[in-house]
Amino acid sequence: MPPLQLEVITPERVTLKTEVEDVIAPGILGYLGILPGHAPLITPLKAGVVTYRRQDDGKERLAVSGGFLEAGPEHVVILADTAEKASEIDVERARQAKERAEKRLRERPPGLDVARAEAALQRAIARLKAAGEL
Repeated sequence: MPPLQLEVITPERVTLKTEVEDVIAPGILGYLGILPGHAPLITPLKAGVVTYRRQDDGKERLAVSGGFLEAGPEHVVILADTAEKASEIDVERARQAKERAEKRLRERPPGLDVARAEAALQRAIARLKAAGEL
């Protein structure tokens, strides 16, 4: 089968446009795999790691923080709130963001937006996983 065309697009830029063998993405009900010939699908995404395999380069990862995935027999388009390739991630900054979110959730200061703090924690974890640090 011919490879899939993968595009990852954020409001700021086209993060990635390449041919791949497969894609694994963080759907809201769990990770899902897309291979060439996939039935048409649109699904929301949660914060997590998108893994894809190029024909010659092995597996690569990028962190996304929500959005949507559209798949078809020959393409996968990810419209993400944010997306960062593993090589673009500032690991120290992600560690600090994770620690801040964990501290806020542990201490629960008055007026804490728990959903926002949990989302920040999930984004930081996704970034660290994509960078191979977790």
